[in-house]
Amino acid sequence: MEDIIIGVVALAAVLLFFLYQKPKTKRYKLPPGPSPLPVIGNLLQLQKLNPQRFFAGWAKKYGPILSYRIGSRTMVVISSAELAKELLKTQDVNFADRPPHRGHEFISYGRRDMALNHYTPYYREIRKMGMNHLFSPTRVATFKHVREEEARRMMDKINKAADKSEVVDISELMLTFTNSVVCRQAFGKKYNEDGEEMKRFIKILYGTQSVLGKIFFSDFFPYCGFLDDLSGLTAYMKECFERQDTYIQEVVNETLDPKRVKPETESMIDLLMEIFKEQPFASEFTVDNVKAVILLIVVAGTDTAAAAVVWGMTYLMKYPQVLKKAQAEVREYMKEKGSTFVTEDDVKNLPYFRALVKETLRIEPVIPLLIPRACIQDTKIAGYDIPAGTTVNVNAWAVSRDEKEWGPNPDEFRPERFLEKEVDFKGTDYEFIPFGSGRRMCPGMRLGAAMLEVPYANLLLNFNFKLPNGMKPDDINMDVMTGLAMHKSQHLKLVPEKVNKY
Repeated sequence: MEDIIIGVVALAAVLLFFLYQKPKTKRYKLPPGPSPLPVIGNLLQLQKLNPQRFFAGWAKKYGPILSYRIGSRTMVVISSAELAKELLKTQDVNFADRPPHRGHEFISYGRRDMALNHYTPYYREIRKMGMNHLFSPTRVATFKHVREEEARRMMDKINKAADKSEVVDISELMLTFTNSVVCRQAFGKKYNEDGEEMKRFIKILYGTQSVLGKIFFSDFFPYCGFLDDLSGLTAYMKECFERQDTYIQEVVNETLDPKRVKPETESMIDLLMEIFKEQPFASEFTVDNVKAVILLIVVAGTDTAAAAVVWGMTYLMKYPQVLKKAQAEVREYMKEKGSTFVTEDDVKNLPYFRALVKETLRIEPVIPLLIPRACIQDTKIAGYDIPAGTTVNVNAWAVSRDEKEWGPNPDEFRPERFLEKEVDFKGTDYEFIPFGSGRRMCPGMRLGAAMLEVPYANLLLNFNFKLPNGMKPDDINMDVMTGLAMHKSQHLKLVPEKVNKY
């Protein structure tokens, strides 16, 4: 929480104002939780580092549904599959809205995207368009060659490092891979990885991701928006927006240029500009709508797949028996096929590897606290009142480590659990919801899964890895860096060794 001391001091100045306001709402039987302080609520009790673990600890004390307060807003956290199903399926419509977030509002052109939009007729139209066109199975397959080409480039770089016994930064390699894939899919642009345009793109991307992960005082404390100004957060938000808007407008202008040489495969922004020209929706679809939709595709697409593969490789280094089993399956299959590169079609024939992907997303879901929802009308969950306007988080990390659902050792990295029972991440198995569920489920689920499988499988096929500088598995830092997606706080660096025979 940025500038917490400044915030508390300033909030104290308006303490009397809030204390003497007459209650305007009825009393509710809220879920249990820690006792709040006047005005600021539970602000000082929260932890920025590892929030999913922090809330899981509260869940052990207060139960699978708990509440707390920050300023004027009531917050609820759900940490069980049973209650996640109640929220995401049974009462899905009533929890389909999004809570206030100044950064989301500003950076997404007034919430004109598919993820952060309020639950409006426009949202339903734009999501339907996304599911039928941008993220359909056919559209995802159209870009298969892009993902495979970029994965080959990544393997070539690791090969060169292996020749020299050099350390490779798996985190950096995966971010480069996802950035390159997303630029080609979204914009039809193929940047030089070390060129100025790619550096500019990455700077813009990180700025936007940073704003989306910030906490704004004005969202929780009425009349205290000046704190965002004093802390510099408002200026930072506007600066990031200007950089992002300038870049995307340039892409839009290029797309509209009649002299432009179109990419071999129609990019996502080409499709969106066609929609802009045709205006098929009841709501007006402006250039700002195009920018908002393409922006969130880029932001989500670059972050999540990279984080997932890094977490997977991290756990494989800590569980060498799982690594050997996964390598053996991939290498045996590819030896029979006579190929040294795993394609997306090959993945379908690798059951243990597919279980490994699921286990990676289970043990460290890259969005550990699903994007929060807002309650539209007063309701009840588990006998507790949930007032309209309440912000509700599902702790997907806690749900995926619940002993009730996953047995006595949920913290163990064991892909076999997905061979022992049929569980998938498509939103109907509520003990495993890395992409969410219901009306707000991630529309890019298929694309996200495709982007992580090919590089992940080819790392296992072509290389053995060891930790650098005499490190042991227990020495690996497992701290997280919070943001839009959950990354390791320290990059994963490994020493690759070529595998000549499978």
